[in-house]
Amino acid sequence: MTHPWFHAPAPRVLAHRGFVPPGATDFVENTLAAFAAAHAAGASYVESDCHLTADGVVVLFHDDDLTRVAGDSRAIADVRLADLRHIMADRGELVTAAEALSAFPTLRFNFDVKAAGAALPLGRLAGRNADRVLLTSFSDARRRAAMEAAHAAGGTPATSAGQATVARVLAAVATGSHALVRRALRGIDALQIPERAGALRVVTPRLVRVAHAAGTEVHLWTINERADMDRLLALGVDGLVTDRADLALAAIAAHRGS
Repeated sequence: MTHPWFHAPAPRVLAHRGFVPPGATDFVENTLAAFAAAHAAGASYVESDCHLTADGVVVLFHDDDLTRVAGDSRAIADVRLADLRHIMADRGELVTAAEALSAFPTLRFNFDVKAAGAALPLGRLAGRNADRVLLTSFSDARRRAAMEAAHAAGGTPATSAGQATVARVLAAVATGSHALVRRALRGIDALQIPERAGALRVVTPRLVRVAHAAGTEVHLWTINERADMDRLLALGVDGLVTDRADLALAAIAAHRGS
């Protein structure tokens, strides 16, 4: 049975950290304004990153610290929520994971657990909103901790593979054994991967075929050029994680009309 997170037909656009239109200078990524812009552009899915504040609140923020976004070297984990709100007030407004789910009830969220401390509180929140959340992390340990917390809270979010699981999947694909691929993908709803990792080509027609045969979607990150979008859609990928939700939505519309 398909998880309710996948309510819209594939291929799907995952607005990477929301959407900051080209030329916009009044707000930044992973803010209330960026998520509102993604929603206004027509995106049904938003990808975001989760950290924990000094007072234990899960906030949507990519980096470990404020240096790049606000010119402040403090770590997110060392700053209280109220102070983060003040810092981000003129940058599009900080938003917590709970606030994002409440403010955008029609959006599905792809939450990436960036900090180990965020896994349990985010998992509990995801368990209460399981139909609208996909949990992921580069760390399979963080992903599993969040999923276990979600189950304890009464829900089963969708999930995508961490790096160790992706490595097992790629090794299984190389053997040509569908049984090994299915075993590696057990419990995994989506593979969210780059097209390449250095010199290694990660996404191949074979990988897409065997993932689909196992009932798992393939989402590619971070795809920002229209030509790449068209090429990957033709290959059969199910999702584009992108900073250019506007371009990706147009590419998918053209793909469906072709």
